[in-house]
Amino acid sequence: MAVEITGAWNFPTRVIAGPGRIAELPETCRAQDIARPLLVTDHGLAKSALIEGIVRRIRDAGLPVGVFSDVKSNPTESNLRAGVEAFRAGSHDGVVAVGGGSALDVGKCVAFMVAQSRPVWDFEDVGDWWTRAEIRGIAPIVAVPTTAGTGSEVGRAVVITREDTHEKKIIFHPLMMPKIAIEDPELAVGLPPFLTMATGMDALAHCFEAYCVNAFHPLADGIALEGLRIIDTYLPRAVDNGADLEARAYMFAAASMGATAFQKGLGAIHSVSHPVGARYDTHHGLTNGVMFPYVLLCNRSAIADRIPHIARVLDLPGRDFGAVLAWILSLRNRLGVPHTLAQLGVREADVKAIAADAAKDPTAATNPRQLTAAEFEQLTLAAIRGDLES
Repeated sequence: MAVEITGAWNFPTRVIAGPGRIAELPETCRAQDIARPLLVTDHGLAKSALIEGIVRRIRDAGLPVGVFSDVKSNPTESNLRAGVEAFRAGSHDGVVAVGGGSALDVGKCVAFMVAQSRPVWDFEDVGDWWTRAEIRGIAPIVAVPTTAGTGSEVGRAVVITREDTHEKKIIFHPLMMPKIAIEDPELAVGLPPFLTMATGMDALAHCFEAYCVNAFHPLADGIALEGLRIIDTYLPRAVDNGADLEARAYMFAAASMGATAFQKGLGAIHSVSHPVGARYDTHHGLTNGVMFPYVLLCNRSAIADRIPHIARVLDLPGRDFGAVLAWILSLRNRLGVPHTLAQLGVREADVKAIAADAAKDPTAATNPRQLTAAEFEQLTLAAIRGDLES
């Protein structure tokens, strides 16, 4: 296989990391010329002491702030439309997105769509569709993650579910990337072990899949490998003890690293997880965790040259494929990740539809092996049945 040596890179988001750094939020807003922020979060966090404290901090600094929280765990166009309406109704001039990937995605997309007259689907991550956007009026964004998973705080894309077709769509524009992200590990202390695990598996899938993509991006490769090492070290600690600030801080960093690395692309873990999440409303990171070993086996022949490097970074007892497969199965078991899609409620009757959407998903194009819809059917069936025979 010929080695690709052409690429283009971006690493511009400023990250403010460390315990207590949320105190710098009002100053950060002013630095981005945000005088009337709309705080976007999800309905689960909206009435929490965490959000109450952030809102009070912003108001005490003399900045009038509104709150929008109509955000589902798999956000939809309806959530986005309501957020745009709230932004305009409150005469806001910027977005502070606080929460997990769903809240960050909606917040970023609200800031983007307030300047657009075209439907959001016109900016799907296809070819140069992003150039259709009107850039004047796109609002500035400050991202404050409370989970370590999607890395949306440093990303240029969001995932929105199209309700009429039950498809997850990736919407992309460079100006959706937050200018500043505040990664304060104290904000994740109250995250339950299950959500810590599920979001962490998303970050893990990002790093692993990005590294395995066949594209020229040495910077992303190095970031992805270090992200894998960090997650392997710190995710179990964060699950076991949510108050472990060191583990939380490193997991925030690893999530951002995964999102930075997947500028290279992603793969079939995400190709299947997207339609499964759109149909069954499953947690995206958890679904990624379930799919991981099945896609690893599916891609075995295409990632043979990557396996020794992954095994070395993880300091596994062997440097072969079997050692990496054993590692992911052991980690999943240690963290309580379900073994099959059936355990998430996925039915074999939906396999053809899931596979058809997986084959069309943008992430399928960068999977190390180009899979047909029929091959995606086989992959999805294996994950439903728990078949790890290769």
